[in-house]
Parts: sequence; C-alpha cells; structure tokens
Amino acid sequence: QVQLVESGGGLVQAGGSLRLSCAASGSISSINHMGWYRQAPGKQREFVAIITSGGSTNYADPVKGRFTISRDNAKNTVYLQMNSLKPEDAAVYYCNALASLRMYWGQGTQVTVSS
Repeated sequence: QVQLVESGGGLVQAGGSLRLSCAASGSISSINHMGWYRQAPGKQREFVAIITSGGSTNYADPVKGRFTISRDNAKNTVYLQMNSLKPEDAAVYYCNALASLRMYWGQGTQVTVSS
C-alpha cells in the first residue's frame, strides 16, 4: 500500500507561481512512476506530468515550458513547480503513483488562478 498526501495548492493571480508537493508513505520501495493529474469542474481528469524512478520526465502539451516535475527520493516527495499560471490551469491537482502494477491517488489539492 502507498499513501499520497498533496499540499501547496491555493489562490494565485494569472502569471504567478505555485509549487505543489506530494509526500509518499507506505511501500515506498515499490513505487515506479509518480505524476500529477488535474481535473477542472465539468471536465475529465487529465494528465499533467510524470517522472520515472530513473528521473525521466514527460509533460502534457499545455504545461510544457511552464511546469516542472521533480522528485526527492530522500524525502519520498514529488514536486510540481508551476510558473506563468493561466486561468485555464485552475483545477484540483492529484498526485499519482504506480507501485507494483497498481495506481494510487492522493486526495487532491485545489489550485485557483484569478485573471
């Protein structure tokens, strides 16, 4: 079992920055990929970014060049640095982990971007 707890969401003006954190606990050694997804009201949950156990990263097109995912293995934490935020980035952001062929999700953290 893996538990994920997100933090760092909040209200920010367009053009501003936020850093989300996701702390993992439990069967840490079984974690492979970790990533972030988001879900805006009335929309489906969508992929944002992923980082593998080896440190390779991939991003959704709408966030490329603005968001950066990173991983601190010593702290069992994944971060999402979000810069140049746009109103369309507003959503609940969910941390995700793939461990032993099973997907785990955090409870989500709200990001609100005012125009």
